[in-house]
Amino acid sequence: MSVLSAIAVVSLLVWVWLLLGQGLFWRTDQRLPPHPEPQEWPDAVVVVPARDEAGVLPASLPSLLAQEYPGRASIVLVDDGSTDGTGALALALAEKHGGLPLRVLRPGEPEPGWTGKLWALRHGIAQARSADADPEYLLLTDADIAHAPDSLRTLVAAARANRLDLVSQMARLRIAGFWERLVVPAFVWFFCQLYPFRWVNRPAARTAAAAGGCVLLSTAAVDRAGLPDAVRGAVIDDVSLARAVKRSGGRIWLGLAGGVISVRPYPRLADLWRMVARSAYAQLRYSPLLLAGTVPGLLLVYAVPSVALAAGIVGGDPLAAAAGGAAKAIMIVTYLPMLRYYRCSPLLALALPPTALLYLGMTVDSAVQHYRGRGAAWKGRVYARPGTAPDGG
Repeated sequence: MSVLSAIAVVSLLVWVWLLLGQGLFWRTDQRLPPHPEPQEWPDAVVVVPARDEAGVLPASLPSLLAQEYPGRASIVLVDDGSTDGTGALALALAEKHGGLPLRVLRPGEPEPGWTGKLWALRHGIAQARSADADPEYLLLTDADIAHAPDSLRTLVAAARANRLDLVSQMARLRIAGFWERLVVPAFVWFFCQLYPFRWVNRPAARTAAAAGGCVLLSTAAVDRAGLPDAVRGAVIDDVSLARAVKRSGGRIWLGLAGGVISVRPYPRLADLWRMVARSAYAQLRYSPLLLAGTVPGLLLVYAVPSVALAAGIVGGDPLAAAAGGAAKAIMIVTYLPMLRYYRCSPLLALALPPTALLYLGMTVDSAVQHYRGRGAAWKGRVYARPGTAPDGG
């Protein structure tokens, strides 16, 4: 057996394990569980952290104002140090569209040890739970997320019917230009690979995750897990929040969304690069050892099958060609459901290896920026190390 054949066989074994042993991560059938409506609807408050979001609010906030919720509900938008008139625009949109009552908060700059979004959520949750309105549920949603009119209703019904403390839906990200079609489905597919939804949704499993764009959270779980203070410095705040809820005995659920849509455009590769690189090294827990293992690991999984198939055919190595071809076939088959979910051409599955190499470059760049002191930069704030104070506006 040649060296190339041996490496190709290892790659194939990894793909067989991913296909069968990683929680069927490639399936896209994890949708909201059955949710008969409650006889009495609990109070709910929508909390929206927003920093310089005037460009997307006209496409997202009206969908929240128009929520068809049978119980008492309201919206708290936290203007997190915006310089583009985000807060004033939110009030103007509320006056124009009507619907759910809206309050706008401006809490000021984060205290040391807090990331900006969690600082905003801290104040938004406190306002939501004020003496005049202590709701049973909080919907934490980003300013770039548009919701179907029944979104809050179905989330609360699913949480009540299934006794869930946290219900999160992965928003359908925008797909328009070439780079979005190439990168976005792979981004969600990689997330599902890291956090298989079936494992997340199993109470006995340790795996925990959420999608920060849409998280319905019970206030009982907030108190039990000490949120958001318990995760105040987290860069990947949604996963950290879900872990805190699950560790404290709460039941969580994560799935793909139908009526929850991101309206933020990522027209250029540079835009997508920044989105991924901002937290990629944090995903590796800022560990040089994990990074050193990730680079050859991604090459083994995503580059070797194509190389082994081509080199095996050209060089007359049938075992390398067969193993590489089988691994590549599994790769394509597991990616097709996500492409179907995003209504993309199945031919894009052939581009998964170079797309994975793009993600490898983003991850390495994330580590480089971390060691240069730029860390998780977002809208003027920089988190150079876990738990450090932000630098900049």
